[in-house]
Amino acid sequence: MKLAIVIPAYNEAGSIENVLKNLPKKIHGIDQIISIVVDDGSTDKTFEIAKSLATYLVHHVINLGVGAATTSGLEAAKKLKCDIVVTIDADGQHNPKDIKKIIQPILTNKADFVIGTRMKNSKGMPILKIIGNWMMNILTLIIFRKWSTDSQSGMKALSKRALQKIELHSIGYEVCSELVGEITRNKLTFTEIPIEVIYTDHSRSKGQDWLNAVNILTRSIAIKLGRQKS
Repeated sequence: MKLAIVIPAYNEAGSIENVLKNLPKKIHGIDQIISIVVDDGSTDKTFEIAKSLATYLVHHVINLGVGAATTSGLEAAKKLKCDIVVTIDADGQHNPKDIKKIIQPILTNKADFVIGTRMKNSKGMPILKIIGNWMMNILTLIIFRKWSTDSQSGMKALSKRALQKIELHSIGYEVCSELVGEITRNKLTFTEIPIEVIYTDHSRSKGQDWLNAVNILTRSIAIKLGRQKS
């Protein structure tokens, strides 16, 4: 079994080294673990750092958005014939030890898609992020007809079946909601696993803001309408 850990990154020179160095080296049931960093047109030293530490590095010449970076990482994992793919954020908010937990339902054939939820143990999570996440959960349910307690989580695990079936059209943060929608569209088995959230001053400054929520909403609706017409 080959596990790919996909890490979209944009200007994460201050955290990407620590993230890569703390990825698990061995997991029971996994024969090979590889890391795939997608440098999304960074203007700092993200590319250079990732080049020296990641197993594979995908480089976008310009910044395309986290949705595009996620898609590039998943496509790379597909070409590398990976059996399981985990996505994590590059800002250090995820505990690499949780990777072992979220792939267990896939290893035991209990799920094709796993979301690492921060909302079942949100201690330390800024209150505005908690409120924003629940709002996005509701909007994701309305648009894509699938409920998740943490639809915007960057830590997810996909089986090979899920990897082959999902089709993404996102360019920005709406990718999180679209991925949840792909669970329903492709009739994938799904579960959630509680994960730890680690907030530093750096990770607090990253991610979505209130203004971006409007873009996420409009792009999600456009994706949904586009699928209905096709």
